[in-house]
Amino acid sequence: MQTLTQQLANPTRFMELSSKVLPWASGIAAALIVYGLYLAFFDSPADYQQGETVRIMYIHVPCAWLSMMIYGLIAVSSFGLLVFRHPLADVSAKAAAPIGAAFTFLALLTGSLWGKPMWGTYWVWDARLTSVLILFFLYLGLIALRAAFEDESAGAKLTAVLALVGVTILPIIKFSVNWWNTLHQPSTDFTSTVDPSMRWPLLVMALGFTLMFFAMHLKAMRNEVMRRRVKAMRAQAVAGRDRLAGQAAE
Repeated sequence: MQTLTQQLANPTRFMELSSKVLPWASGIAAALIVYGLYLAFFDSPADYQQGETVRIMYIHVPCAWLSMMIYGLIAVSSFGLLVFRHPLADVSAKAAAPIGAAFTFLALLTGSLWGKPMWGTYWVWDARLTSVLILFFLYLGLIALRAAFEDESAGAKLTAVLALVGVTILPIIKFSVNWWNTLHQPSTDFTSTVDPSMRWPLLVMALGFTLMFFAMHLKAMRNEVMRRRVKAMRAQAVAGRDRLAGQAAE
């Protein structure tokens, strides 16, 4: 009897299981986000200091959380590729990188919009902001490095090494507000730093965004598996045509 991990290591089995999971994940994610947005804009109160601008939190915090979580997933997938040669590890890492870059960009954008009324400027070279910007550049570096190689296998291995080296940025982002004197507020703690009236909408949005990522990741992985299958079929067709041409020439 194969374990779930062993079953998912088979691309064919992964495609079968993901086709069943994807619609449910997408539907639940959409429902959670719609409900979370309703709570954020119509049910939760304005902050006594920040006013209505605090509502940016319901987008900014989930995006910031996902920017780090996705990079962690890429690092784990890269480790799986280099150490265990997992057939889908590189597919997972490649599929997650553009999505992670998008969420990191949204975290920076919403953070800038939130910072303008609070700090009087869209950007400061704050430790938290700067480290998240470095994370964004790391995502772009992973995408660019992979695209620079015609040999997908070599590109995947070097990208995996870069991902594992770059994972050191995650604790820096996490603890930057504790290690340095920064303008950015301390990390959000659902139980102590968030008022109960805002805690539930933020939790719903965080769950919705996280599930949305997993749905997007599954879809991107499915697309990558199909792309590689088509590439392999084309290579086999070309090899077969060349072999026939060689036999005819003889």
